Amino acid sequence: MEGLRRLITSIDYIEENLLSKLAIDDIASVACMSKFHFQRSFHMLTGVTVAEYIRKRRLTLAAQDLLHSNQKVIDVAWKYGYESPEAFTKAFRSTHGIAPSAVRKQNRSLVAYPKISFHIQIKGEEEMKYRIMEKDEIRIVGKGIRTTTENGQNHQDIPAFWEEVNQNGLASKLIKGCRDFGLLGVCMEFDQEQNEFTYFIGAESNGIDVTNKLEVKVIPKATWAVFPVIGPMPSAIEHVWERIFSEWFPSTGYEHAGGYEFEMYPVGGDTKSGQYFCEIWIPIIKK
Repeated sequence: MEGLRRLITSIDYIEENLLSKLAIDDIASVACMSKFHFQRSFHMLTGVTVAEYIRKRRLTLAAQDLLHSNQKVIDVAWKYGYESPEAFTKAFRSTHGIAPSAVRKQNRSLVAYPKISFHIQIKGEEEMKYRIMEKDEIRIVGKGIRTTTENGQNHQDIPAFWEEVNQNGLASKLIKGCRDFGLLGVCMEFDQEQNEFTYFIGAESNGIDVTNKLEVKVIPKATWAVFPVIGPMPSAIEHVWERIFSEWFPSTGYEHAGGYEFEMYPVGGDTKSGQYFCEIWIPIIKK
């Protein structure tokens, strides 16, 4: 569980430097991870992005400063890295629901976001099957949307996008071009600073007419860790995603290589069945 221990070290580093300028590159370096893998692992394990965590921790401490001292709002704003009282007030209100100037009034509710802790446990969990394989680039055709991990917005956008694709006939059209794979749900074009990425639903481009505003994307050649998922969607696949980052990465010598990752859904089958089968594909490098 060396990977989890490194994440614990990175949390301690963040806590020690909340009053300083924190760079993701430096935090990832403390964790001995690439910037991409660190941010992806952090978000998968905690449910928040690194930037969200830092912001919430700073605003938690800022509320305590305002509540238990006579510091001016502008001084607290600068202390926690805000360039103007207006920016600080906006962020403070979004977290606590009140303006910082109202903190000292009686019976005002505040929100405390505690330091994250990871508990390393040896569990008798079932074995985790996977295979490692090399694959040349994959040309796919389909359609994508831009979404964000902020406040879990992607968990609303992506299911709604699948529903749209199934209802408007695009899924049926894409299925006709499926070869080795079925339909693919691809996460790509990550912007870690803005917590945004493109989610693309597609299939191999063989034999599919790319008109009607469909896009062509190329999944680069890579070494992949492939994880089978068996069970009803979406709970089964969410469980395996969690285990990949909480158990598999920390216990192996691999790291996320960055870039595209995808879920492969075979054609046919009942997605609500306990026997439904699909796969998760993640690009990896050996550390």
